[in-house]
Amino acid sequence: MPISISEAKDRIQEEARRAGFDLVGIADPAAVSRSGAHLMEALRRGYHGDMTWLAEKAAWRRDPRALWPEVKSIVMMAMNYGPEDEVLARMNRRDRGVISVYAQNRDYHDLVKKRLKAVARFIAGTYGAQVKVFVDTAPVMEKPLAAAAGLGWQGKHTNLVTRDLGSWTFLGAVFTTLDLIPDAPHADRCGDCRRCLDICPTQAFPAPYVLDARRCISYLTIEHKGHIDRALRPHLGNRIYGCDDCLAVCPWNKFAAKAREAALQPRPDLTAPKLAELAQLDDASFRALFSGSPVKRLGRDRFIRNVLIAIGNSNDAALAATAETLLGDASPLVRAMAVWALSQLLPASAFADMRRAHLAHERDADVRAEWS
Repeated sequence: MPISISEAKDRIQEEARRAGFDLVGIADPAAVSRSGAHLMEALRRGYHGDMTWLAEKAAWRRDPRALWPEVKSIVMMAMNYGPEDEVLARMNRRDRGVISVYAQNRDYHDLVKKRLKAVARFIAGTYGAQVKVFVDTAPVMEKPLAAAAGLGWQGKHTNLVTRDLGSWTFLGAVFTTLDLIPDAPHADRCGDCRRCLDICPTQAFPAPYVLDARRCISYLTIEHKGHIDRALRPHLGNRIYGCDDCLAVCPWNKFAAKAREAALQPRPDLTAPKLAELAQLDDASFRALFSGSPVKRLGRDRFIRNVLIAIGNSNDAALAATAETLLGDASPLVRAMAVWALSQLLPASAFADMRRAHLAHERDADVRAEWS
């Protein structure tokens, strides 16, 4: 019996909602050609920083058919992870760290992929089509595809904005050989608003719809492996993993709902953790605290780097003692940021005395530079 493409699309969308997705749409694999050109321009300008994997797989990102030539349709799905409280208010508690909303509980990749696989099994089992599932870690341009599928539009901050859920969405894709009718792309509804651009602490947007990741706090605290530029450190505030500022100020969030999934509810110990306690984590305790969390992939040393920058920005002299305990840490990255934190918290004379006591024993060039 012939398959009704219209009926198939309706049943797939129904199955996606049953699996727990809030928004569902169909995209043509060829719909991201313009975004592919924007990607190449960003790479040419070096906006990707040291995320070399963006350049290495650029051809696949530019065209889903290069990734999988057999793909005929892409089912794009979005899941809400709206926060419970006022996100920006967390920046006022300078003795506490701020972890991005999406990372305050279980790793969303596991949850979203499980739900995507359920939809993919339905497509394969019902229509005999081939399927492939992707969640954020593959060379797929999820945001342009989601916009092409009518889920929302890419805002001036380059993230997806939806009329129903605001900015707080996880995206996932099911590539399939089933030839479905694509949905109409969503119109851009940002208008003259530029709140997301103006709030960025590091001015990471050279122009609307363009992100220079090298200045983005999410990039700096998560993807960047080395020392963070001294000029940018003060702007990180107490953000220790990611940044939600440009998402949080979007006016479309007035329609956002709180996350329904239990696994996406914030853990109380990660909503406003004390910097003094986080700074004392060794590798084992770091892994234990962030077991099952996306933060774990960062590694203890880079995480403590971020914590020490937050301590340096706290204006809390009582935290200097915490930073001082890390001057002898095994990681040069940690030692260097401990020095920087102390340079921000101690009077000049006290820092000079500490410098005389420690500089002669330090062999790492980067740490010595922080003492200078």
